[in-house]
Amino acid sequence: MKKIIETKNAPAPIGPYNQAVFAGNTLYISGQIAIDPASGELKTENLEEETTLVLENLKAILEEAGLNLHHVVKTSIFISDMNNFGKINEVYSRYFDSEDAPARETVEVANLPKFVNVEISAIAIQF
Repeated sequence: MKKIIETKNAPAPIGPYNQAVFAGNTLYISGQIAIDPASGELKTENLEEETTLVLENLKAILEEAGLNLHHVVKTSIFISDMNNFGKINEVYSRYFDSEDAPARETVEVANLPKFVNVEISAIAIQF
């Protein structure tokens, strides 16, 4: 069974996809970028603030699904410049501690939607 998860506390999709989809007890969260859900504005002036907004958007989707960051088992981080890895990782570590952190990969890509600096997707398990 598939259930669509949608919240106004995270940005609406900018294409033909959903914010997240539950399949059984697994939640697949689409890649989130730094769009402020209240204003719809892109926030990319400061990398730390951008990364924080991306993670807050992920958190809002998890909460709508009745989950939290501890349910996340895998993240995928896409960044436009690997030189930003340290700054992004510093913010990420405020959300996921090393003892309970999910599996992940971080990949540098040529471009991201709306030419943002970071996009993060996640997989979470309801247990």
